[in-house]
Amino acid sequence: MSQIPPEGTTTAKEGSAPLSRRHLLGGLGAAAALAVSGMGMFTATQSSGEAPLASAAGTGKAGTKRQWAMVIDLKKCEGCVTNGKAPQCVEACNAEHFVPPGQQWIQVFEVEDGGGHKTFFPRICMQCENAPCTKVCPVGATYHNDEGIVLINQDKCIGCRMCMAACPYGVRRFNWDKPPNPPGAALASYSPEYPVPHRQGTVEKCMLCAHRAKDGKLPACASGCPMFAFYFGDLTEDLATNGKEVVQLSRLISENNGYRMKEELGTRPRVWYLPGHGQEYGRGIDDIRAPQTPRSWQEQGTTLDSVHQMDAKASAGGEAKK
Repeated sequence: MSQIPPEGTTTAKEGSAPLSRRHLLGGLGAAAALAVSGMGMFTATQSSGEAPLASAAGTGKAGTKRQWAMVIDLKKCEGCVTNGKAPQCVEACNAEHFVPPGQQWIQVFEVEDGGGHKTFFPRICMQCENAPCTKVCPVGATYHNDEGIVLINQDKCIGCRMCMAACPYGVRRFNWDKPPNPPGAALASYSPEYPVPHRQGTVEKCMLCAHRAKDGKLPACASGCPMFAFYFGDLTEDLATNGKEVVQLSRLISENNGYRMKEELGTRPRVWYLPGHGQEYGRGIDDIRAPQTPRSWQEQGTTLDSVHQMDAKASAGGEAKK
C-alpha cells in the first residue's frame, strides 16, 4: 500500500444544500444548476500531462451518461472506533452483497501517514479507467460499463485469476468453495451489477454498487458510514454527495489535497482520498485504538428481505430529516 501523504491544511468548502436520502443521486442533475458554471471538468485534479477525461466532456444534458467516482474523506474516517463499533462501511457492504466468508470487498487498514501517525484507510475497487484487469482477461469477463464502473460477468468468467494477478490494488477475490447464499438467492435475477447468487470458481469484487446507482441510491458503504466519509460523485455533472451535503466534486478534491492510490502506475483510478485521521469526529492524532472486526452477513442476520427493509428505513429516515 502506498504511504499516505501529509495531511492537508485546507478544509472542504461548506454551504452545500442538504439532500434527502430518497433523492441522493436523482438530485445530482438538478443540483448541477447550483454549481459554479463554466469550470473545466476535473482540470484542477489531473496529473501533469493527462488529457481531459473524454467521458467527462458532457455537461449533464439529456442523454449524457453519468460517470461515477468516489471520494473518501479521511478527516471524517475514524474506523468507527469513537462510537465503539466495527467499520460500518464494511458491514454494510457485507450485508448488501452477502459477501462470501473470508472475503471483504472493502477493507479498512491501519497505515502510517507522513508524520508516522496511524490513520485508517478504507480500500475499495479503484474503478480504474486504464484498468489492467480488463486488459488481461482472456474471455472479456471483466469490463467497463457505460458509466465507467468495472464489472465482472460471471457467466463468462473461467476462473483463470489473471485479473487478480494484474490488479495492483489487491481488491479481487476468488470463490474456491461454493459460497453460501441467503434463502431466496437461488431465485434472484443474476447480473454483473449485482452478482447474487454467488458462484464457485469465479472472481468477485466491489462493483461500486452499480445496482444501487441505477435506483438513485448511494453505494452501501457510503450509506452505511455514520461519519459521512464517502462521497459518491458524477464526473459529468462535477457533483458529489455523501448523503448529507452536495458538493462540487473537482473543488472538493483540489481544495483538500486529494490524491489517488498508486497514481504513478497510470491506472487512472476513479477513487480519490482526502488526507486526515478522523479528526472531524474527535479522533486524536496519537489515538492508537484499532477497529473492531466487521461482522459477516450471517453474523448480522442479513436476508434478502432485511436488505430491502434497511433501504426502506434509510429512505424514510432521510425524508424525516428534510
